[in-house]
Amino acid sequence: MTVLQQGVSGGLKAAGEAASDPVLQSAVRKAAVRFVPLLTIAYLFNYLDRTSLGFAALTMNQQLGLTAGQFGLAAGIFFLGYSTFEIPSNLLLYKFGARRWLARIMISWGVVSAATAFVVGPNSFYGLRLALGIAEAGFFPGVTFFLAAWFPVAYRTRMLAWFLIGIPLSSLVGSPICGFLLQMDGIWGYAGWQWLFLLVSLPCIPLGLATLWLLSDRPQVATWLTQAERDTLDKVLASEVRERPPSSLWGALKDTRVLICAAIQFGFTLGSYGIGIWLPLMLKEYHLSTIAIGWISAIPYVFASAGMIVWARIVDQKGQRIFNLAAACFIGAIGLMAPVLSGSLWIAVVGFSVALVGVTAARAIFWTIPTRFLTGVASAGGLAFINSVATTGGFFGPSMMGYLKEFSGSYVVGLSAVAAIILASMVASLSLKLVISKE
Repeated sequence: MTVLQQGVSGGLKAAGEAASDPVLQSAVRKAAVRFVPLLTIAYLFNYLDRTSLGFAALTMNQQLGLTAGQFGLAAGIFFLGYSTFEIPSNLLLYKFGARRWLARIMISWGVVSAATAFVVGPNSFYGLRLALGIAEAGFFPGVTFFLAAWFPVAYRTRMLAWFLIGIPLSSLVGSPICGFLLQMDGIWGYAGWQWLFLLVSLPCIPLGLATLWLLSDRPQVATWLTQAERDTLDKVLASEVRERPPSSLWGALKDTRVLICAAIQFGFTLGSYGIGIWLPLMLKEYHLSTIAIGWISAIPYVFASAGMIVWARIVDQKGQRIFNLAAACFIGAIGLMAPVLSGSLWIAVVGFSVALVGVTAARAIFWTIPTRFLTGVASAGGLAFINSVATTGGFFGPSMMGYLKEFSGSYVVGLSAVAAIILASMVASLSLKLVISKE
């Protein structure tokens, strides 16, 4: 059993002590061990593609003649394609089933991402980044929809946290790997950044094929569960009380709660990408080698990984999801003040670590909130709408950082703007208390 599988099972054991039905515990444990490691590894590669972009820029920008503004635009344009096709993709997932559609997404993004190794200038770079966004559209909200269809609310924050740990792990594991892959420069006539895109993208294809085999769309078609486990899990999921669920896709899209959720996620998503994609280039300002940048970039993600899992466990046990979401956003914003106010490398690393603990924990806590009032096609479309609006933060974050770097000559203005936007997410989080009747 892998470390991740052991961690999932350990978390479920703690939850099981408070549960009264051993059949339910058994069903949830089997589902967690079967689904979560695969989806986490897939999400790790999904984000490794984005992490690798910042490292590729260390040599690619100069070789292709890309300016900071062009690189920031290319990094951000991915999210325009992603956001535009998010709702159609998730509605197709609802129609064809998560197993088939998630596999299609993984395979197509692996192919398109690998093709980025052959860009020759800004225009081809823009085109492939846009195509990659279209290929990946629907993956995250699709997984969120899938996990909500399988795991009762008492387990949901932890399951999401174990899935979302793929984000910090992609930088924790990927940063040193990306630094190493850049050293392959010249092998078989390819530049190091070309090897980087190829070797972090192609594994997504076999992962997509594995998804077809391991995932089941709903408990009743899962032959690896006993009939008693299938019936018990179905009964518990069906008995969950939803707070005033919208009855249609249009009802979900105009729901005040959905709109506020989209605004909240926009803020901390902008922060996550504004930090993550530019972190290697910000560290380069301290005159570090490529290898050193790779290792130091990983440090904040060690703390982000641990912080997210611990915080998610506390939220599942204690509740107060909205309060904890606001607190995570606050910590994310405050952490960015350290690199803004200090010229010290290690103070900056501490600040980035605190900031990433906040934004990664916010992500895990956040996605348990809309599933409290969204069901069926309204859930598929509503979750996709939240993510499509919010993920435009992935466009504005890197683009804003690039523009403000060119405008001001430093990263201070950009980091300050990112911190202010994350604080706005904190305020929006607190406003959810006014429209959600109970915590």
